Amino acid sequence: MRIVGGSHRGRRLVAPSGDAVRPTSDRAREALFNILSHGDFAAAGLPFADRPVLDAFAGTGAFGLEALSRGASDALFIENNREALAALRRNIAALDEEDRTQVVTADATRPPRARVAAALAFLDPPYHSGLTAPAVAGLAAAGWLIPEALVVIEVAAREAVPPVAGFRVIDQRLYGAARLVFLRRDGATTGEPR
Repeated sequence: MRIVGGSHRGRRLVAPSGDAVRPTSDRAREALFNILSHGDFAAAGLPFADRPVLDAFAGTGAFGLEALSRGASDALFIENNREALAALRRNIAALDEEDRTQVVTADATRPPRARVAAALAFLDPPYHSGLTAPAVAGLAAAGWLIPEALVVIEVAAREAVPPVAGFRVIDQRLYGAARLVFLRRDGATTGEPR
């Protein structure tokens, strides 16, 4: 597993052994950032450039670190698994990104009050766990997402994503066994696919 673009391109990331973490593949992460950087989402500017991003169910932190590498101002990580937290902290240190990151040890469905709100969030809960909707709602209620935030959720290819009040599905993309679901908070006025 490695950073696929930006200032840290090619740098390797560590992951804990076992099944505690299921990192997003390099291929899916690269495809996601191509969509965010060059697709309809970029019509009003990059959704993460010089802005904070949130990586919930962070695991290795690959998404947040990729966003930092590509121009995000800060990365906020929420994780509560001990092995994943150790790998996450090692990856942050290896990239010398301690000054631009915040690691919160918490349950993403019941997070503490945010000190910074993110413009872009990535959620990668365990497949078929039923945590997607509670996490999006919990993060929004605790102030982790700006009003027009874009939320990208990785789920299993055939996994249902329940509706979340205040959010609408604006796109979905299939990558092998994974599906990326793009949500936007209601009231946003940026150019994007419908």
